[in-house]
Amino acid sequence: MTAPLSLANALFEEDLAAPEFRCGEIEGRWRKVASSWPHVVMAVSAPERPRSPSEFGFRFECTGYRQIPVSAQPWNIEGSKPLPPERWPAGPVMLSSIFRPEWKNGACLYLPCDRMSIEGHDNWRTIYPNRLWKPERGIICYLEQIYELFHESDYSGIRSA
Repeated sequence: MTAPLSLANALFEEDLAAPEFRCGEIEGRWRKVASSWPHVVMAVSAPERPRSPSEFGFRFECTGYRQIPVSAQPWNIEGSKPLPPERWPAGPVMLSSIFRPEWKNGACLYLPCDRMSIEGHDNWRTIYPNRLWKPERGIICYLEQIYELFHESDYSGIRSA
């Protein structure tokens, strides 16, 4: 017999079954890789670049989901461990300001929708209202932001490529 899902886990599973998430999966924008609640590993596709992967893994910490924002750490899917800094996504301006291995020891992305990064950045609420965590959208609001970052002209591949 399996244990009942927590409310947060149930809400997350509900969001994975929603049309918006499923469309992203079908279109190849993202996919769920693994789950050991409250951690969920997702892959987000990236454009082809020399010596760079076609997708990047992220380990989401989802305690308190949906009401509390999640936090995402770049993740080595095959090794089931944090992605080494030299393998993080890079770009000359935008991506290098968000994918910062030195920020919080690489435990999260420098994005307003990230639980760890929003702490101490109250001004982000007025500066970046479109990038904040939106409980009604759940994980989709974070996945879309990562996907969009990879598909802007600033993305150049991995740091050491």
